[in-house]
Amino acid sequence: MVSSQVKSGTTTVISGRVERENKARLELAYEVSKKIGSVPRMTEMLEQVIEMTQKTLNASAASILLFRNNDQELYFEVASGPVGKVLHQVKLSTKYGIAGQVARTGKPLIVNDVSRSENFHKMIDETTGFTTKSLVCAPLVVHRKILGVIEVLNKLDGSEFEEQDLEAAISVANTAAMAIENTKLHQTVLDAYKNTIKTLAAAIDAKDPYTCGHSQRVMEYALLAGAYLSFSSDEMEILEYASILHDIGKISIDSTILNKPGSLTESEWEIIKEHPVIGANLLKSIPFLEKASELVLCHHERFNGGGYPHGISGEAISLGARLIATADAFDTMTTDRSYRAAMTVEDAVKELHDCSGNQFCPVAVTALVSGLRLNIT
Repeated sequence: MVSSQVKSGTTTVISGRVERENKARLELAYEVSKKIGSVPRMTEMLEQVIEMTQKTLNASAASILLFRNNDQELYFEVASGPVGKVLHQVKLSTKYGIAGQVARTGKPLIVNDVSRSENFHKMIDETTGFTTKSLVCAPLVVHRKILGVIEVLNKLDGSEFEEQDLEAAISVANTAAMAIENTKLHQTVLDAYKNTIKTLAAAIDAKDPYTCGHSQRVMEYALLAGAYLSFSSDEMEILEYASILHDIGKISIDSTILNKPGSLTESEWEIIKEHPVIGANLLKSIPFLEKASELVLCHHERFNGGGYPHGISGEAISLGARLIATADAFDTMTTDRSYRAAMTVEDAVKELHDCSGNQFCPVAVTALVSGLRLNIT
């Protein structure tokens, strides 16, 4: 009777453990799909994927290896565990190793004693000092194309990997493969958009022979300032689009006004002052440029409230717009115009400092000047 009760209790414990592990694996698949939908940067997304996979499978390390230039070599795109950073310098030939075998055949594997596998390649362990004992490896496949593999190494408790662990790795691999492919397609479209944007910016600059290359330079100066302020990658992207398109509204303004050699009349000046609003309206109808439109709208606002179109001041003006305003002024001062010769860089920098806190934001001036100096040195 006692023996029967003990056996029954043991069965209940094991059943509970299996249920918890299966639940964890299901949660892993769900969490991975959520991360993939919410993280725009592929490397960041993959880092989160392997971190969750390693934790859920109770493993020592995990990695994702991808093909780059050909289908003969795998590179460690992301790797966790004690030697993860070292692995970024390593590449693997698909002719060797368990990862190479899985990448060649497209068939997932469990290897619970790598010392008994003729396909295990010791080179990685010898290079890193890590000791691989067991692993699961699954291919990243999309549209019948193998992009790479995911590996999970060494159970922390010393137990063996099971079929459920391999199924979890396969599920993660399939989802990650789709995300990688979509990211690549997204990047292709994004590159096409950027080329279109640069063409548009060049077309605007071409309306005035004195502003040739102006938008490109303003973008470069603004990005230097943004980098100095440690803008995030998303903030830098918005700044990039907004700065190169800051004058997009001028495309609707008559060239005779833009290129007028003498002083503008009051009515002509009012027309010129409309270009931030026109530009912002053009951009905000395009989803990926909507946030950039806010910076375009405010790039002629002044820190003291004396700008246009709304006369806002100080921190009510977004920092990105303040950077563009400073970069725009710097480029205007340091290039020839129909009404004057270009200033020297030193004189232009002095002018920015003299107007800091008045026309220009002090933070923006410091960031631009510092960014320029760091870039020159």
